[in-house]
Amino acid sequence: MNWPDVFLWGLVATLVLSTLLSASQAVGLSRMSIPLLLGTLVTGDRDRASAVGFLLHLALGWVFALLYALMFQSWGRAGPLVGAGVGLGHGLVVLIVVLPMLQGLHPRLASERTGPEPTRALEPPGFMALNYGWATPLVTLVAHVVYGAVLGGGYRVV
Repeated sequence: MNWPDVFLWGLVATLVLSTLLSASQAVGLSRMSIPLLLGTLVTGDRDRASAVGFLLHLALGWVFALLYALMFQSWGRAGPLVGAGVGLGHGLVVLIVVLPMLQGLHPRLASERTGPEPTRALEPPGFMALNYGWATPLVTLVAHVVYGAVLGGGYRVV
């Protein structure tokens, strides 16, 4: 395992992914904020939630970098295309499995069936996060493909 590359390229890839997702919000392509979703898992203060959520997202980026590195090591190769392929799969799992599952786990996320209430004020993502905008699935997939490409391009198999 190439630990320096896991830490370095995991950080770089996560920052690129976060930048792409934030930029998509800024230009109106998506209303999804991963830092807000993650941060509100632990606090109801929205200002604090975004900062805490960003740190959680950064930590998760390193965890996923480790998983990607384990795959690269087991295959004996890495590269932008290999990483992009893994990123595509990662993005699909996030959209199809993880985000819809959040409404059952997140203490502040409204349900698709019951809607918002005082303690559950965040809108649920819905299937493929379409509740956050028509372009959200595309932006999320592109960001994860780029994450994988950056990580795969930088990671050296040892």
